[in-house]
Amino acid sequence: MARPRKPLLSTDRIVETARALVDTEGLAAVSTRRLAAELGVSGPSLYNHFRTKDEILEAVADSVSAQVDLSMFEDGRDWRTALHDWAVSYRGALRDHPNIVPVLARGPGRRPAALRLADAAYGAMVEAGWPPAQATSIGALMRYFIMGSALGSFAGGFVDDASAYDPADYPHLGQAHLLAEQQEKIDERAFETGLTALLDGLALQYEQVRQHT
Repeated sequence: MARPRKPLLSTDRIVETARALVDTEGLAAVSTRRLAAELGVSGPSLYNHFRTKDEILEAVADSVSAQVDLSMFEDGRDWRTALHDWAVSYRGALRDHPNIVPVLARGPGRRPAALRLADAAYGAMVEAGWPPAQATSIGALMRYFIMGSALGSFAGGFVDDASAYDPADYPHLGQAHLLAEQQEKIDERAFETGLTALLDGLALQYEQVRQHT
């Protein structure tokens, strides 16, 4: 009986394996040697698809950008609702793959999915009536906010040891040791609070823009 053939090495398979490695062990775990071992191939065979480790990480980053829903910019939702829904989807993708955020934070570079993401958001804002310069600023603002929210947990940054918060030194942190156990709830609420405030501010600016056009 013929032996089952190993799955053919492909760009997608390399990216999927690298993404899983980044998710579980972090960026430092990725090397061509480690990937080759995970894929069951020789190291040099990876160079038929990627020239360097950095190219692999760029491809992993772009695969995460590709998970962000962009349909809200095409289905008739108003600009504010579209931005809100896009931000939630964007943050969800980063929350699922937090270890790749430092690579994504460098900007889109030449990554196709990241450029499509930027193009969709910018184009929707211009079509909604925002001047191009302000549409660019909105894209930057949203990116800062979403990336920042994904770089680390606010609630998870507090230790769950009550003795760390001596009331003599920190009179207002008597409940801080409880934050970590409610990390997801607190972080989600903080994101929505910030997003609402951001969109409220943009809505005021939008009214001013419309009055002058």
